[in-house]
Amino acid sequence: MAELTDAEIDAALERGRMAQQTEPRADAVRYDRRNSRIIVDLTNGCTFAFPPRLAQGLETASEDELEAVELLGAGYGLHWEALDVDLSVPGLMAGLFGTKSYMARRAGQATSAAKAAAARENGRKGGRPRKQA
Repeated sequence: MAELTDAEIDAALERGRMAQQTEPRADAVRYDRRNSRIIVDLTNGCTFAFPPRLAQGLETASEDELEAVELLGAGYGLHWEALDVDLSVPGLMAGLFGTKSYMARRAGQATSAAKAAAARENGRKGGRPRKQA
């Protein structure tokens, strides 16, 4: 393996300093029972909140379990020890509440008047068309 030069090390340290200043990081986190929300205070002074039922691993957690949240890795992650759940703060802010397969399943659970009407129309036609090989 090639040895790193002082310039490469300095550049890596600078990238780390820039990431700490620009990427979303949590300064504090708590569960708000009254509003049923996880509240994340960010290092830039902003606050982000989300309903725990959206997040993989938190869907059926009790309020006591939700309150036992901790910060990980300089504020880049949230951790629930008893639930064995870790969530990324940048990921949550990007709308990623779990793995790719979890998010795909959640997308199919969305309901709307248009989706219900389309399902009724497909039912009148005999259901979902068979996939062609």
